[in-house]
This record gives sequence, C-alpha cells and structure tokens, in this order.
Amino acid sequence: MIVSIIAAIAENGVIGESNNLPWRLPADLKRFKEITTGHPVIMGRKTHESIGRALPNRKNIIITRREDYSVEGCSVVHSIDEALSLVKDEEEIFFIGGGDIYRQVLPLAHRLYITRIHKEFPGDTRFPEVDFGEWKEVRREKGTVDEKNPYEHEFLIFERKSP
Repeated sequence: MIVSIIAAIAENGVIGESNNLPWRLPADLKRFKEITTGHPVIMGRKTHESIGRALPNRKNIIITRREDYSVEGCSVVHSIDEALSLVKDEEEIFFIGGGDIYRQVLPLAHRLYITRIHKEFPGDTRFPEVDFGEWKEVRREKGTVDEKNPYEHEFLIFERKSP
C-alpha cells in the first residue's frame, strides 16, 4: 500500500486559516479530485467539517478523538493505526489534512502530492517541516495563471528515497 499525502501549501507553509483554505485555486481542486477519486481519503474531523460532506467516489475516513462522533457516508476512527487497518488492502491511500494529521503521517508517507502556491498567506495551520533530502522530486508541472487561478503555482510529486 502506498501512503500518500496531498496538500496545497503557500510559500510560507500555510495550509489553512480558520478551518478554510485561505485562497481560491480551482486548478488545485480539480487536480485533487483527479488524483484522489477512486481511492480512500483519510482526514481529521476539522478537515471533514470544512469540506462539509463526504467526498464522492472515495472511501471517506475521519479521525477524531470524539467517541460519539458519526457522519453519514464516512467511517469514523480514533487513530492513524485504526484508519490504516481499514484500508490495508488498498493500492494507494491519501491523507488530506489537516495539520495534525499531516504531522503524524509524514514519517509513514511514501509519496507527497504538493501544490506549491507561490504567495504568502496569513493562516493558523501550517504544513509540517519536510526534510527534502529524504525525498526525490519525480514530477513538476507549472500551473496556469488566469482569471480563475490568480496565483502562480506548481504541482509537484515527491517519492521517499529508499534507505
């Protein structure tokens, strides 16, 4: 099973502000949908609540400390290990946020799908520090800036180097 992280990250490391994305970048949302459709997506409770619904055509797994939490159309678990046990037979799984989940999963990840937004944004949630010496960039694609996607951005894929 390939454990992947997918995230959009501003130049200053920000990934969120008050449980929302601090930018509007439809090209990133389109890429997210294309990459994750058909695969399990695992997220923290706050990330799920910011999305507001189960993502279609994906097995949705929510990690929360709340024992009484339930959401229609989603599996609810209470740890990373419990989430992984639900998807052990999958080819590739995606952790989609938020910051605490990314911090816990980064040491386990095999692949990073990053949208790098070349602008700084205010925010209260940041992506964890990544030692890019442990990762090999396998793909880089420059995003198109237009009226709908007003920020310079790149789509990057990294794979963990073998030990």
